[in-house]
Amino acid sequence: MAVQTTSDHPRKLAGYDFYHQILGSPKLIVAPMVDQSELAWRILSRRYGAQLCYTPMINAKMFSPPSAHAYRAQAFNTSCLEEGSSTHDRPLIVQFCANSPSQLLTSALAVQDHCDAIDINLGCPQDIARKGHYGSFLMDEWELIHDLINVLHENLSVPVTAKFRIFPSVGKTVAYAKMLESAGAQILTCHGRLRTQRGQNTGLADWSHIKAVKEAVRVPVFANGNILFHEDIEKCLRETGVDGVMSAEGQLYNPALFAPAPPGSPSSTLTGAHLPHADLALEYLAIVKNLKTPTSTSAVKGHLFKIMHPALGRETDLRERLGRIRGSNVVEEYIEIAKEMKQRMERDAAEAMEGGQMIDDLITIEPTTGLRVLPHWLSQPYFRPLKSPTEALKRASSPIPSHEDVKRARLSGQSAVGDTDISL
Repeated sequence: MAVQTTSDHPRKLAGYDFYHQILGSPKLIVAPMVDQSELAWRILSRRYGAQLCYTPMINAKMFSPPSAHAYRAQAFNTSCLEEGSSTHDRPLIVQFCANSPSQLLTSALAVQDHCDAIDINLGCPQDIARKGHYGSFLMDEWELIHDLINVLHENLSVPVTAKFRIFPSVGKTVAYAKMLESAGAQILTCHGRLRTQRGQNTGLADWSHIKAVKEAVRVPVFANGNILFHEDIEKCLRETGVDGVMSAEGQLYNPALFAPAPPGSPSSTLTGAHLPHADLALEYLAIVKNLKTPTSTSAVKGHLFKIMHPALGRETDLRERLGRIRGSNVVEEYIEIAKEMKQRMERDAAEAMEGGQMIDDLITIEPTTGLRVLPHWLSQPYFRPLKSPTEALKRASSPIPSHEDVKRARLSGQSAVGDTDISL
């Protein structure tokens, strides 16, 4: 099915009509991620199977003033004719956080012609969201949330969607989702974690809440949480019944997460693509270099630390060099580091496999988590153990058909960098 752009819309479609006719029925979705789901990353992600991408969260309070030229150019740059364009960046949903319907509407009207929908962030659990009074810290203000969604539903030429976290009670989560739907949200993304599940206490997302939401509403539902390996995609679709699966951290460490293993893959046990991470880093940097739209140095550095994470603990000199890079116009410096990493990884791979070993022979099991660890030259998920594994086991209520899923209950899928939850 051909995907239309906003300019092709004869009228604003809703629900499944919007999901099928405008978005193209996406099942593989890149989450909105602070300083990480920028244009260059979205382009790379689509090359490896992503069917829908979200922008990083944009603060409507900062974006709405007519004088906010610098912030607008940084948050969603349309002047270069790449961000939100039909050739580079569709389908696309732009995400805002807000606590003022008027500020949200002003911001959304400014970008509605450059995207396919506007999403409202109702899930950010960070302290900055508490201070700014947005994200998951609006969860108890249902009247305000209703107004935020409804003002966009009634006044935009594109649909409004919402991404939210769960309550402890399945019943309250379902009631919350139904309120979001009644306010006008045309797609719901359920991040199956509580507001308190962040950082070291992230734990498992609860798929049973997501399944209950899907069964209760009539609009499409996306699931967010617990997507670490490619096989988790089909498992989540099957167990929750959702229309699409969204990934944040898992996709940052392996931008090819959504891609199946290529023909002739050297592994018989990995169903997804786990490519040499230095190659992915260089491909990303080439995109950054060729775009007219600037990519922030912090975004580039964050991506490189995550993509090449499996080897940076060994190649400490490269890690230190990467950390020392400062300023703008430093892409060439990043490229030199990635090229050197590629040479070292090719050396290591050749040495490890010279005896006729296959990739499967080199996969090990991490003793404290029970999960697979791939050779250090390949892209792969990163896990941080919980302080108290039993707490995560208590939270896990989704069906667990494989031995690896049991082990997952011990884990946090979040980044150790900055101890933050990137997916909002």
